[in-house]
Amino acid sequence: MPITEILSRNARLYGQELCLTEINMDLQESHNFTWKEYELIENNPAGEYRRDMTWQVFDEKANRLANLLLKRGIKKGDKVAILLMNCLEWLPIYFGILKTGAVAVPLNFRYTAEEIKYCLDLSDTVALIFGPEFIGRVETIYDQIPNVRMLFFAGENRPSFAENYDRLTANCSSEAPQIKLADEDDATVYFSSGTTGFPKAILHAHRSLVSACYTEKEHHGQKREDNFLCIPPLYHTGAKMHWFGSLLAGSKAVLLRGVKPEWILKTVSEEKITIVWLLVPWAQDILDAIERGDVRLEDYQLSQWRMMHIGAQPVPPSLIHRWKKYFPNHLYDTNYGLSESIGPGCVHLGTENIHKVGAIGIPGCNWETKIIDESGRPVAREQVGELAVKGPGVMKCYYNDPEATAAVIKDGWLFTGDMARMDEDGFIYLVDRKKDVIISGGENIYPVQIEDFLRAHDAVKDVAVIGLLDERVGEIAAAVIEVKPGCRCTEEEINTFCAALPRYKRPRKIIFDKVPRNPTGKIEKPRLRGKYGAISLVAAQTEG
Repeated sequence: MPITEILSRNARLYGQELCLTEINMDLQESHNFTWKEYELIENNPAGEYRRDMTWQVFDEKANRLANLLLKRGIKKGDKVAILLMNCLEWLPIYFGILKTGAVAVPLNFRYTAEEIKYCLDLSDTVALIFGPEFIGRVETIYDQIPNVRMLFFAGENRPSFAENYDRLTANCSSEAPQIKLADEDDATVYFSSGTTGFPKAILHAHRSLVSACYTEKEHHGQKREDNFLCIPPLYHTGAKMHWFGSLLAGSKAVLLRGVKPEWILKTVSEEKITIVWLLVPWAQDILDAIERGDVRLEDYQLSQWRMMHIGAQPVPPSLIHRWKKYFPNHLYDTNYGLSESIGPGCVHLGTENIHKVGAIGIPGCNWETKIIDESGRPVAREQVGELAVKGPGVMKCYYNDPEATAAVIKDGWLFTGDMARMDEDGFIYLVDRKKDVIISGGENIYPVQIEDFLRAHDAVKDVAVIGLLDERVGEIAAAVIEVKPGCRCTEEEINTFCAALPRYKRPRKIIFDKVPRNPTGKIEKPRLRGKYGAISLVAAQTEG
């Protein structure tokens, strides 16, 4: 059964029930209205603070887009990209693309114009649906992407180079298109990168999406009465695949735009949220706000909140111990996964295993795992090796890259590139990464991109970017800079130079030192991590 049929089923069974709510805290705070007052305001030029959608409207909007795309010549296997912030339109657009048999291509809203172009070219995208936040970026490249035949703009004040998504879809049929979908049909492309920073296009079949629904629901037991709070970006597999459990259960979800602790707690309270997925920094911010007295738990209705789970990066055990101090009745789970394994769930801790906090867990529902040495043989318990996973959510391939695909998929097993060990009880712990990717606050940072940028500075002779442990975001990017002889350079000067980078790519720590390289010219990053990692570990433990 394709995932689109689950949506159609929900529309038939629960059509008039709310399924999605979008809440924009910035709008509410900027106008200083109460939630109920805001709902009474008509024709608000700044936009709506709270928007709701029923299952029937969700399905109809998806059908309207599907029929528009089909009318415009989109066919099975064509790629249609989505470049939107989290909003009420996001998921109906995603499902509308799937209903045509086309392939949905979500794009990271942090991408620069050049990165957007690269990913559109790499995936052979023929149509792009984008929102108002991206007009400037798309405008700089729209005449450089000849494969993209259609540009649809979702929002007000349409730019001249795009068509009006809302007007066009409103004139299309709300009946479901009669497109037959099979489990092995191509469904979606997500983007990932190796240590070089060049994105790979990860192609998944419909079977991957459906498997994520069942895995998530098995792990977290979503029921019809649950309400899931979705905060992370929908372009990523993590948030969406957790919401897939709500889709299968026919339960509600809230899309919250904003991550302030008081916004999260207010939404949980007012919307009667029962399940929340957080990144480590957000959980820490909530705890810090409680301990500073910035928020008081007694001001909120939180008794219905039954589960908090975390993914996207290693979770410090101390964080969960602190969390349980303030939320002793919460079920807790952590999830491990990759975009290549359709996101979280191939390994998970399990709510019954909180005594194993620090582990990423055991094989997820319908998944297998093994830890192997360089020759592919399983290692003994407590020995470190590479983690490999096998299950229905493994990608079909890296799109148009058979060599990269063959390097990570062998006999159905996905080689994750993460080094891990298994304890005597069968629980898996991450040890290190084979690759040099830095994970900071759930976002991947690619050192080579920052290194290439910094080398353009007149005073920089050489540079190496490494990840250092950080209690709040997991890791921070540290730039080790070797200055040219006779030149002077300060930390302030480097920080000013890096202001041209996206904020999340800017190094958080600047170190002036010699950059060691081996005889073949490769930077010896293990040496640098050994030298400076111990310092960051001590600092993090002190802060904790």
